[in-house]
Amino acid sequence: MEKNEIVYEFKPFLRVYKDGRKERIFVRKSIPPSMEDPKTGVSSKDVIVTPENGVPSRIYLPKLTQQQEQLNKRFPLLLYFHGRGFCAESPSSPTYHNYVSSLVAEANVVAVSVGFRLVPEHHLPVAYDDSWGDIEWVLSHSTGHGSENWLNNYVDYNRVFMAGDSSGANISHNMAMRLARTHQEKQVLHGFQFSGVVLIHPYFWDVKPIGSEKKHMSKKILADGLWPIIYPASSGYDDPLINPCKDTNLSSLGCRRLLVFVAEEDLVRDRGWLYYETLRNSKWNGVVEIMESQGEDHVFHLLNPDSEKAVKMKELVVSFLNHQEHIPSRI
Repeated sequence: MEKNEIVYEFKPFLRVYKDGRKERIFVRKSIPPSMEDPKTGVSSKDVIVTPENGVPSRIYLPKLTQQQEQLNKRFPLLLYFHGRGFCAESPSSPTYHNYVSSLVAEANVVAVSVGFRLVPEHHLPVAYDDSWGDIEWVLSHSTGHGSENWLNNYVDYNRVFMAGDSSGANISHNMAMRLARTHQEKQVLHGFQFSGVVLIHPYFWDVKPIGSEKKHMSKKILADGLWPIIYPASSGYDDPLINPCKDTNLSSLGCRRLLVFVAEEDLVRDRGWLYYETLRNSKWNGVVEIMESQGEDHVFHLLNPDSEKAVKMKELVVSFLNHQEHIPSRI
């Protein structure tokens, strides 16, 4: 039947039919939380921050030594936003549970892997608003009187980080911009110090091709069609949410350290470089670094996490979270 004709397909995540129906292709699997993972020693649990949306986020706590317990040790906090085009995955998926758990173990941080509602059931800006709701809830624990004891008792709110990959990196950037606006408007959330952002293969885009995109126009045309589908009410590719280089307020970005990862064979590689150059040349009062993985494609570190370059990437993220300053430009 004609109504079943596919007019757009963004594999392996989203399919759009001629009658306007949108269908998620990717089927999410899940791993339950564990009070002590036998491989990493990391503990995890799920919490529904906003009952109205019913989407769980997952909190991670590194393995505590007896001495750390006695000294009331506090750890940096990492807010992690998962990728997959705003259309798929969750904090409980094997890909993201395993990755965030490994970061928690190696960086010795507390992490909140943020859950948010997905396209096609919920178009943007829902994912942004859900993510912001999680940030507000997490940071409300900086007073020590929140509803979640792990966040009350084990987090150093002078060391708060955000990170994400692909569309999750897009969310991370936009949450940093929203944090900046709350301070400008004197809507201070709570007492905390926002230390830095890690953007892994960020999903930023524009219809005008740049760099290596011109060599891959069939892929670019496919990518051009995604944003209007996931955010129908957007103004288009001049919207700073998808095209931050068009944002006249970019220099107000609400952090002082930022690390961008790009991959040589990734279609969004040049967008990451453009973002880096634009931010570096703006009046932003911070330090931005970029690292490119040679011969690799989009989110390769999640698809092949034990590869040499994926391991090196994770080491660099861990170094950034622990305030190591030097990041090599290529691996």
